[in-house]
Parts: sequence; structure tokens; C-alpha cells
Amino acid sequence: MIVFYLVIALFGLVFGSFLNVCIARLPSGESIVLPRSHCPRCNHAIRWYDNIPLFSYLLLGAKCRDCHARISPIYPFIEALTAVILCLTFYVYGLGPEFVKFALFGMLLIVLIFTDLFDRRIPHPVTIFGISLGLILSLFIPVDVQPLAWVLRHWDVYLDGSLASILGAVAGAVVGGGLFYAVGEIFYHAGGKQKEYLGFGDVMLMLMVGTFLGVPLTLLTILLGSLGGSIIAIAATALSRRFRAYAWPYGTFLGIAAIYTGLNGERLLDWYLRISGMTR
Repeated sequence: MIVFYLVIALFGLVFGSFLNVCIARLPSGESIVLPRSHCPRCNHAIRWYDNIPLFSYLLLGAKCRDCHARISPIYPFIEALTAVILCLTFYVYGLGPEFVKFALFGMLLIVLIFTDLFDRRIPHPVTIFGISLGLILSLFIPVDVQPLAWVLRHWDVYLDGSLASILGAVAGAVVGGGLFYAVGEIFYHAGGKQKEYLGFGDVMLMLMVGTFLGVPLTLLTILLGSLGGSIIAIAATALSRRFRAYAWPYGTFLGIAAIYTGLNGERLLDWYLRISGMTR
């Protein structure tokens, strides 16, 4: 079993290296294919043996071989983080279709978490690709359709199979993205159209999350993301005045919550329903 984890971790490091390119280039609309990876200071193309995920960073002493500029530790961190998330996904789902689905979901979210954190941007090419991918995967890997099925049963409509799953994905997208769009519009108009409280990138992010998770887990993601973001923002603001006017990256908190929900949301939801006396 340990061999599987090692292989998955190695793939995670490689994919993480590619995610670094996406995070660095997509917010500014650059190609993620060309030009080759290069030092942002001296612009020298990085040699293949200096571009080995994680290990090259350690061997080079965190410095560019040519100009000796310091290499940001965020690069090996994202590579290692990707490897950890893929290993956790394997631990939860095993080696099967669910592993593929949630590994892809996790990697898409890593890109969005860090582009929002660093640049306050949630690139539409990533979310549009993610929405399309989530809908396609819902045809083969079931998405929770319970809330929609409960509503439709009142009209004697019963859902089953791939149709039920893709409708569950669409319902998740409508609930997640629609809720954020509605809240953003309410605050925008209530504030005299002076400030955009929720960006459309957050709406697109939740559309993508909804297609992968369905309605119940999408709502759980919003709850956890909002709660976690509020706790951190309130604590940081209380500790330092400079955070009072800080533009908090809401998409980052939602992305972290979505990764957690994709891995452990069902267990958390089942636990809550049991202790609240409801069945699921």
C-alpha cells in the first residue's frame, strides 16, 4: 500500500509544478504552455534539471542558478500541498473513479485558492473548465440529488441513474452560484452601487463547486467557508488595525472549505444529522 502512496505523491509533485505555472500566469492572461518556465528576475529559461519538483528547490538552496535571486518557498509548498491532497483523496476514496474526480477537483481548487489569495482573481478559464468537467463527470460518478428528488416527488417525478446525477450537479451549481449572485446583488444595490461586495469570480467558483458536490455539500461549503473566513478576519482585525481595510480573499476560504467538504463533507453531514435527531 505504501507504494501506491509514494507513486501518487510523486504524481502530485509533478502536477503541483504545473499548478504553479497556472497560478503565476493565469491571472494576467498569459499562456500556461509558452514560453518555458523562466526566472522572473533574470528571465533565463530554467534548465530541466533545475525544474524537478521540490528537489531542485532544495538542491539549489532556494536560489536561481544564474542570478542567485531567491526562489519563493510558495513553489515547493504548492507542490507538496498537491501531493498531500492527492494522497488524502486516495486514502478517502481508494483508486477508482471517485479518486479521479476529487483529485481533479482538488487541483482546480488549489489554483483558485492561490490566485485569489495573491492576485484577488478567480480566472474564468479555470472555473469554466471546472464547471464543464463537473457536469461531464456527474454522468459517471453520482452527485447527491436528495433535495431535488424530494421536491420533484411532490409532482410524482422520480429520478434515477445518470439523469438524476447530472440534475443534482446542475441543482448544486444553481444553488451555489445563484445564492452568491443574489447576495452580491442585494449588497451592491443596498450600498448605493458604490461597492461590489462579492465578485463574479466567487459566483463562478461556487457554480463549479456545485457541479462537483451537489446541493447539500455545496451549502456545507458555503457555511464552512463563511465561518472560517469570519473567524480569521475578526481575529486578525482585533490583533492589528491594518486589517480593518484589508480585502479578504473570500474565494480562498471557500476553496479551502470545498476541498475539506469533498474529502470529509459526507461524514460531517451524517454526523450532524445523527446528533440533531434527523435521519439521512
